[in-house]
Amino acid sequence: MSIKPKSGISMETLERCAAAFRVLSHAHRLKIVELLAEHDLAVGELADRLGLSQAACSQHLNLMRAHGLLAARRDGKTVYYEVANPSALKILECIRKHEA
Repeated sequence: MSIKPKSGISMETLERCAAAFRVLSHAHRLKIVELLAEHDLAVGELADRLGLSQAACSQHLNLMRAHGLLAARRDGKTVYYEVANPSALKILECIRKHEA
């Protein structure tokens, strides 16, 4: 039985998705997306919840922000992060559906 795609996906789109998948292919980064799906959090709060140093957490956040998955906003000295690309949330939904 052969499954035919509804329409062809452009190589540009596939390349962008592959890049996002590479960024999200780390457990801490997926957990960051899950935590930020609930509400915006600062680096320190994320680091505490993940059991990471703030430096390590910041590296993950910067990589995800550079790929357009997260956005940051400053409130005084504190920087809060939020999910900027809803596709990241859909990936989490897919993971939940296929959880063992």
